Amino acid sequence: MKKTLMTVLAAGVLAVGIATAGGFGQPAKGKDGTKEAAKASGVKVGEDAPLFTLKDTDGKEHSLASLKGKVVVLFWFNADCPFVVKHFKDTKTFNNIAANYKDKNVVVMAINSNAPGTQGSGQKRNADAKKEWSMDYPILLDESGETGKAYGARNTPACYVIGADGKVAYMGAIDDNPGEKVGETNYVTKALDEILAGKKVTTAETKAYGCSVKYKK
Repeated sequence: MKKTLMTVLAAGVLAVGIATAGGFGQPAKGKDGTKEAAKASGVKVGEDAPLFTLKDTDGKEHSLASLKGKVVVLFWFNADCPFVVKHFKDTKTFNNIAANYKDKNVVVMAINSNAPGTQGSGQKRNADAKKEWSMDYPILLDESGETGKAYGARNTPACYVIGADGKVAYMGAIDDNPGEKVGETNYVTKALDEILAGKKVTTAETKAYGCSVKYKK
């Protein structure tokens, strides 16, 4: 009995170690099958989206205030995070969202809040990723972490959909599969379709999965 208990405990420690290292984890699911609501400190669904002005990899400034009247998709980015990579290597999830909703008054922007010297940080690393993955939208650099913390973004790729009224309409995961494959339900596109149809977002909040944002200490 003791041997069996020790084996279980050892397996648990190993699993925690893998998750901490940035492997593909399995967040708990809620009663409705979606991820449990995120409890990150920061903005909440229905509140005004925190305003920001950030520079992209080309040094150009982008402000949320200038996008008033448009629907905005923000997602937190780290080119070296496997959870981000899976949505760019083969499936091109975010590129497809940008392309499919480009003519529907929707703007897509990536934000990197990792501190200088941490995984996936820096102007060059992000400029290279933008080119390699043919990202036709900006990667905004938030090295101070101020914007990320204002939103309560804890993972890459945490996603936020901001309605034309400037309020957060959806926040959480990009889809329903935190594993190696892309999920069947894309929460962002589902929210966009409902917003554009003048409907209420039915799944307004889920638990974001991915690597931790490496904030400046």
